[in-house]
Amino acid sequence: MGTYIIRRILQMIPVVLGATFLIFAMVFALPGDPVAGKCGERPCSAAFRAAYIQKYNLDKPLPVQYGKYLVNLAKGDLGETSNGIPVTEQLKLRVPVTGKLALLAVLIETGVGILAGVLTGIRRGGFLDNLVLVSTLVLISIPIFVVGNLAQYWLGVKAGWFPVTVTSANPTVYELLLPAMVLGSISVAYVARLMRTNLVENLRADYVRTAVAKGLTKRRAIGLHALRNSLIPVVTFIGFDFGALLAGAVVTEGIFNIPGIGGYVFRAIRVRDGASVVGAVTLLVIVYLVVNLLVDLLYGLLDPRISHE
Repeated sequence: MGTYIIRRILQMIPVVLGATFLIFAMVFALPGDPVAGKCGERPCSAAFRAAYIQKYNLDKPLPVQYGKYLVNLAKGDLGETSNGIPVTEQLKLRVPVTGKLALLAVLIETGVGILAGVLTGIRRGGFLDNLVLVSTLVLISIPIFVVGNLAQYWLGVKAGWFPVTVTSANPTVYELLLPAMVLGSISVAYVARLMRTNLVENLRADYVRTAVAKGLTKRRAIGLHALRNSLIPVVTFIGFDFGALLAGAVVTEGIFNIPGIGGYVFRAIRVRDGASVVGAVTLLVIVYLVVNLLVDLLYGLLDPRISHE
């Protein structure tokens, strides 16, 4: 196990290098004036322009810029915003908020999605099966901003069950519950359909029929064999989705006024604050790779036949 973890960590290094270089090149090699908009509606002075270009090495070739960025990254320095504020300090305030939101969304999609998938997989063809299939199809078809606005109006404004927007810099779980339901709604549909499909397939497998024929009850055969094997692709999707939720919470955070990393990246792109964009996306890449490593390690717990050696 230890050898496998070390090997996977070493494999992450070229992935991080390749991903961060592409992001860095896309942000800092864009055509146009890199100082545009930094002084408001007025054009920047020649002194400010020269200082800004020198500070961010914009007068150097791209490989040199990226090399200096890697040196600072190894020290834990993600650079400074155009206002001189360290990106690390900005992310320390926003990453916990988005992380809490994404974790709640994953818990909702895992609990509701797996439960719905198991019930429909066991009772396939019935009323509940058809209801879940239609409901998940509707959720997949509706854009996330429509789901968010509808949930905000009906559950927040009309029913009063949840706060309409987040008003604090460090929101509570209760304030993030409705946004998490919205953020995880589409993923719930995918998890339910994926769980149902794999469970139906495994229930027809020979090893399940053999277990029942040897005297194992149907419930234990499903729980010990079919369910565990059916969870492997679901766990893969959930691990992938956690990273996607961290990066894709821009719309949800905008609807509910959540001070998270999604809105931070969106605003940084609008004002062309390259250091903020590169620093935030670099952190998301690293988190995504670590989550995928944890997902791979979970395979051995779900199926003992899978070896990491």
